[in-house]
Amino acid sequence: MSGGNEKERQDAIDRFGEDVNMAPGELERWLGTDESRDVGQKDGGTESTGHASGRRIVHLLRTRKEDLSEDDLAHMRKVSGYVRRHLGQRPEGAIKDTPWRYSLMNWGHDPQK
Repeated sequence: MSGGNEKERQDAIDRFGEDVNMAPGELERWLGTDESRDVGQKDGGTESTGHASGRRIVHLLRTRKEDLSEDDLAHMRKVSGYVRRHLGQRPEGAIKDTPWRYSLMNWGHDPQK
């Protein structure tokens, strides 16, 4: 790998680490709740895009850095992009029990932390 590729790889890993603030077990427990399954966009299936992403995030969090594939890194970049965009759409008022927060949590970020 060239230095540029290694830097891009490390940047994606670092950014993902900043944006995903839930531990694997914590995210796994959250994904098992009705609140988690009820939010998000469902593209014809029964599971939302965010919920499916959350399951993949749990796997990524448990994968050693050196074992991450290019596809894994692409998903990590997607997660970071989603989290950062969604944080910019924060609703007014209390967020504790909002679909906005629940959706972010499906993507591994709890804005209450």
